[in-house]
Amino acid sequence: MLFRLFLFFTLIPMAELYILIHIGGIIGGLNTIILVIITGFIGAYLARMEGLNTMIKVRRNLDQGHMPAEELLDAFIILVAGLVLITPGLLTDMAGLLLLWPPTRNKFKRFLRKKFDEMAANGSINITRFH
Repeated sequence: MLFRLFLFFTLIPMAELYILIHIGGIIGGLNTIILVIITGFIGAYLARMEGLNTMIKVRRNLDQGHMPAEELLDAFIILVAGLVLITPGLLTDMAGLLLLWPPTRNKFKRFLRKKFDEMAANGSINITRFH
């Protein structure tokens, strides 16, 4: 696990730097900085809108007496997307925007549900359901 985290926190920034330097050589340093700032603002706006829509769905389900499990998973993914989007870089911005876009977010959500089910089946986590 430690080795994976090390790779994650070294390889991704190195890839980001490589891409930013390469793009900076093509469109210029200032334009690259402006591009990163613009994608950050767009991502923050989209994260806010998606987050608000999800919180409205959570509130609606709670008002109807339903457990908003899907919406809470959406909220978690949107939170992760927002955190990724505030990280400077184009790879992280692309990942964040893909997590915000509902079709790719739903695919990621299905993947997470599958992983949770596998972990629950082999005893790695315990899931308690209240009725």
